[in-house]
Amino acid sequence: MKLWVLRHGEAEPHGSKPHDSERELTANGREEVLRAAANLMGQPLTAIYASPYMRAQQTAQLVRETLGFEPEIRIVEWLTPDTDPDKVAEQLVSVSEALLVSHNPLVGNLLSYLQHGAGYPPERVSTAGLAELKGDELLVGSMTLDSIKHP
Repeated sequence: MKLWVLRHGEAEPHGSKPHDSERELTANGREEVLRAAANLMGQPLTAIYASPYMRAQQTAQLVRETLGFEPEIRIVEWLTPDTDPDKVAEQLVSVSEALLVSHNPLVGNLLSYLQHGAGYPPERVSTAGLAELKGDELLVGSMTLDSIKHP
């Protein structure tokens, strides 16, 4: 099983919109995402899941367009920044070869949780950082971080 986790590209600064969820990607953020998407070419993706936040949806859409990925992006509430990694892991039980597009602190916490279990420091992931996890099955603390690519 493979799982890719992508942090959204660079977004407008905090305070630029009334709600954090409305912040959009910057021009630089779009470029970061396009570089990250190139790393997914030829990968066996079956689904793209994204946070309902604007910048994550824009990131997911850029990846989808770059890859020519046919299925619609699945917008899910369990990929918002402060979601508990355990809640995400529960949702991933039947997921394989999928891309998750989300935010820190969730991205760093989730990567650490899937590799080591609870109580470990988060992985450091820059904007548009793309992590690839592998494992025989999705068991908390048993996945291997194959790589993190930063744009």
